[in-house]
Amino acid sequence: MFVNFLQYKLDREGKVLVEIDRCFSSSKLCSNCHYQVSEMPLDVRAWTCPRCGIHHNRDGNASANIRAE
Repeated sequence: MFVNFLQYKLDREGKVLVEIDRCFSSSKLCSNCHYQVSEMPLDVRAWTCPRCGIHHNRDGNASANIRAE
């Protein structure tokens, strides 16, 4: 229902709703080199990519991945 309401509002303003797959692992995917961590508990708020060494804030990294997707 929320998505339908949002779609209606965006259509009225001439904007586009972009949906990504619900299973897209945005917080476990390195936004720099695209390495994907297999397991990460929800209490982990920051992590370092084992491939490229970039330190990520979990929410900021997820945001960057969603924007790119």
